[in-house]
Amino acid sequence: MELLRPSSADEAAAALGNGSVALAGGTELVPLLRDGLAKADTLVQIAAAVPRGIDGTKIGAGTSLAELEADSQIPQALREACSLAASPQLRSMGTIGGNLLQATRCWYWRLGFDCWLHGGDKCFAKDGAQREHAIFGNELCASAHPSDVAAALVALGAKLRTTKRELSVAELYRLPTGDDRGVTTLAGDELILELDVPTPEASTYLKAMDRRKWAFPLVGVAAARSADGIRIALSGVAPIPWTLDSAAALESATPLPGTAYKVEIARALVRRALEGIAVPTS
Repeated sequence: MELLRPSSADEAAAALGNGSVALAGGTELVPLLRDGLAKADTLVQIAAAVPRGIDGTKIGAGTSLAELEADSQIPQALREACSLAASPQLRSMGTIGGNLLQATRCWYWRLGFDCWLHGGDKCFAKDGAQREHAIFGNELCASAHPSDVAAALVALGAKLRTTKRELSVAELYRLPTGDDRGVTTLAGDELILELDVPTPEASTYLKAMDRRKWAFPLVGVAAARSADGIRIALSGVAPIPWTLDSAAALESATPLPGTAYKVEIARALVRRALEGIAVPTS
């Protein structure tokens, strides 16, 4: 395996594709390579090629989660999501750009089953162990997206700048289809460079997990209030970060028998989140 260390974003993007994969903090990619779930002939180390740091509402894609959770100018929902995302060691290494591209924690996918997301014909969770799986968008694949940070950014209305385009964080994600089993719209030779995160009037991120700390979300709820209204986004409930128009939208959930409990958790967390960002009464 070859390791490249480009010094610019254009050089890094040009090196991607055809068996080359971007490497930032490595907290996501290295385990996937170890387990044979990702393959690469060449690793492109992008630490020196993508922006890092915080400048007002702009956040470099190479900024670590630890940096974000400690900065008081970052919206509360994003700081809370970063602080709940992983252990301190992983937060000090993992970057916000990499966190947005996390792969599912579905054990069938992780164990290499020929499941629908791997290109097979069947979602094994539908008839198997399904406690941690999806309650929305699960018609073809019941995997659950694990990123706390992604849900917070969607609720905050954040935007991305890549080497090819500008888009909202919500537009980075797509439900997998029969023609394309991927869950992001990022091209193989495209790098996330920077995020623009608006400052809301109020925001919060709440999370239910199996352990008190450092576990992936069973259900995560991000809510943000701004001049143009309230946005709600969920983690751990669909193959991609899932947006709700309102708390009532939970009634349209399609849980599997083993995930019905997630609807009740989501209902409670959404209520608490909305209470937490409500306009204070005098």
